[in-house]
Amino acid sequence: MTRGIDLHNGLTVAIARVDGSDPEVPLPCYETVGAAGLDVRANLAPANRRDGIALGPGERALVPTGFSLAVPDGFEMQVRPRSGLALRHGISLVNAPGTIDSDYRGEVGVILLNTGAEPFVVAHGQRIGQLVLAPVLRVAWQEVDDLPQTPRGRGGFGSTGR
Repeated sequence: MTRGIDLHNGLTVAIARVDGSDPEVPLPCYETVGAAGLDVRANLAPANRRDGIALGPGERALVPTGFSLAVPDGFEMQVRPRSGLALRHGISLVNAPGTIDSDYRGEVGVILLNTGAEPFVVAHGQRIGQLVLAPVLRVAWQEVDDLPQTPRGRGGFGSTGR
């Protein structure tokens, strides 16, 4: 839901707050009608709520969100960085996009990385990432002796540009 507008496309994902989380921190939500991702907020442990979590330049931290999910079979929930944090502060995700598998039931955490030159403090309740539900296709390998040829062939990194 975003500001009272029902945006779901017929797929429901179960979400539960974890014990000790702050119920005043909103669960992930779409901030605008056209948003592809649900904004995720930091839901810090009581000991960190006043001062936040400090990230010096080059440091990373697993930031709790206060919820867990039951992603439907055949899907993954992708965790992506927020562009505003990346542009203004150099804050990104170490493993972008992160994946929440359909069989994971633990608390969702966001691994933030400070790539900027200045320290950054993650505040309790701050928007720290986005969630995007995506379908997952599973492959079956077919081992062959030779692959079909293409104009690029075996050209590697940078082989198609100048």
